[in-house]
Amino acid sequence: MSDIAPRPPATPEGVHPFPHRHLTGIQGLQPWEIMFLLDEAEQWIALNRGSAQARHDHRLAGLTQINAFFENSTRTLLSFEIAGKRLGADVVNMAVAQSSVKKGETLIDTAVTLNAMHADVIVIRHEASGAVDLIADKVDCPVLNAGDGRHEHPTQALLDALTIRRRKGRIEGLTVAICGDVLHSRVARSNILSLTALNAQVRVVGPPTLIPAAIDRMGVSVHTDFDEGIAGADVVMMLRLQRERMAGGYVPSPREYHALYGLTPDRLKQAAPDALVMHPGPMNRGVEIDSVVADDPDRSAITEQVEMGVAVRMACLDVLTRTRRGVEGWA
Repeated sequence: MSDIAPRPPATPEGVHPFPHRHLTGIQGLQPWEIMFLLDEAEQWIALNRGSAQARHDHRLAGLTQINAFFENSTRTLLSFEIAGKRLGADVVNMAVAQSSVKKGETLIDTAVTLNAMHADVIVIRHEASGAVDLIADKVDCPVLNAGDGRHEHPTQALLDALTIRRRKGRIEGLTVAICGDVLHSRVARSNILSLTALNAQVRVVGPPTLIPAAIDRMGVSVHTDFDEGIAGADVVMMLRLQRERMAGGYVPSPREYHALYGLTPDRLKQAAPDALVMHPGPMNRGVEIDSVVADDPDRSAITEQVEMGVAVRMACLDVLTRTRRGVEGWA
């Protein structure tokens, strides 16, 4: 692993490094805005690796962060909660199972209710694409998208980009193969947007039934043969087979899927000799990836992705609340 020094933001002179009020997606961000968030995250990696006493900063002290997760989550929810607490925020997790949404309240009414509580930042995860944008339009504070339907998962794309940059020293010019259930994956969409913006060569690899129509318009090459798709790739990013989102027969069976599209040690030989293996989690071991590959300390960056997630989310919470905190030179 190469712990590179933070790079200066590649922001054009006279341009605000991140003028956005919310982070609802990667789409619409300039390359230098993505790089700015990655650079901002670098400082938090060292803090998070420090002693228990050193793993705290108080810049968000007195601010209230609401994590409104309308869809189940383990990694993302915990990551945002830890990020907020390490920055000193008062973090409140909204229990959706007991929320008024389950009693028939509309999403707009929920947004109005959250706004009336005067939160300082709201993190939202929702099963419907576009739900986060809808709530962002109705509240007075910054909103962070923690995943909405098949639409986007911006902080996952940022942590993946940070992981790649730290391991490989760069993103530009790398070949990244995103493999598996691309059709149902908001992670894939956000990664395609971020990695192509940062001048990586992106391939999508999977069975025809799990490749979105016209995805080549996003600047990627499409491969339905797995070995061909990962040949020579610098990064092999596997995706979870999202059976809970599948209403029909997208794949014959998990066993057959693994036979054709599972990442095994033999298949990994098709990629570059030093290819990095990634997975956003949770993993279906023995379906999209073999345990021996997922747990390889030299090739796998899966646990590092989780670590980078806390740093990236700390950076996003910090940046989006600077105007609210009256940080000098930030408007």
